Amino acid sequence: MKLANLDGRATIVVTGAGASDGGMAGLDVASASGGRFGPDPQAVLQDWQAFSAWAEDLDLMNAEPIAQASLGNPVGTPRQVFAIGLNYKAHAAETGSTLPATPATFTKYPSSLAGPFDEIVIDVETADWEVELVVVIGTQADHVSEAEAWDHIAGFTVGQDISDRVLQRSGGAQFSLGKSRRGYGPMGPVLVTLDEFEDPADLSISCVLDAETVQDSRTNDLVFDIPNLLAHLSSVLTLQPGDVIFTGTPSGVGVARDPRRFLKPGQVLESTIEGIGTMRNVLIAGPGS
Repeated sequence: MKLANLDGRATIVVTGAGASDGGMAGLDVASASGGRFGPDPQAVLQDWQAFSAWAEDLDLMNAEPIAQASLGNPVGTPRQVFAIGLNYKAHAAETGSTLPATPATFTKYPSSLAGPFDEIVIDVETADWEVELVVVIGTQADHVSEAEAWDHIAGFTVGQDISDRVLQRSGGAQFSLGKSRRGYGPMGPVLVTLDEFEDPADLSISCVLDAETVQDSRTNDLVFDIPNLLAHLSSVLTLQPGDVIFTGTPSGVGVARDPRRFLKPGQVLESTIEGIGTMRNVLIAGPGS
């Protein structure tokens, strides 16, 4: 199943050959369920088990064509947004960092999240790209084992952990503000449930900047895989339905290049993960620039 946020409303989508126009078509959740499930994407995630059971038998023949430009962040506004640093072996190597013994965890504040086709304001000179696989929690996870972890996941989406490298380092090891400028967390284009993937632990992941591929890897290069991350986080706190985890970025970031490269207004940032799709964010100058 693919779940989208269409103009603020939870929408089940079909893509490609299954869509009436060969692109993307959708069925509004609230209307199709007769109000059993509300339009808010977060509300659907809060009742994920009942919703996913209902959606299994849903007839999508009446899905109507939708414009991708109308898609928002597919999870709405989660209560908790976690992110993991240095979680790809090649990325740790390119930054000259020692692999962490436990997941290097910080938060992105929910107000930083954006949609998959939103314009993003770049008004600092040291903003960097970081494509990431994002895990969306479907059922409460508290002290779960690695073996149990997959059962608590609603699905995956694509994310960008855009980072202000100066602000990121200005508070010592407290990364959160530097990761949370407005719009610095686009997600989408859809949430995809695990049954849609042949192997959810091994997906291609890439980032393209102005038609140049700057990141190209696979998620099997993760230092701490997804079950490990859920087990670790849930040993400390309770993961709630609708929470999201940015699982780390592969090598190829701008700050690790020689010379260093950073994002600029006017550029186009495309982020792709196998089986999920592509986000396309145009970077713009801030007010008064």
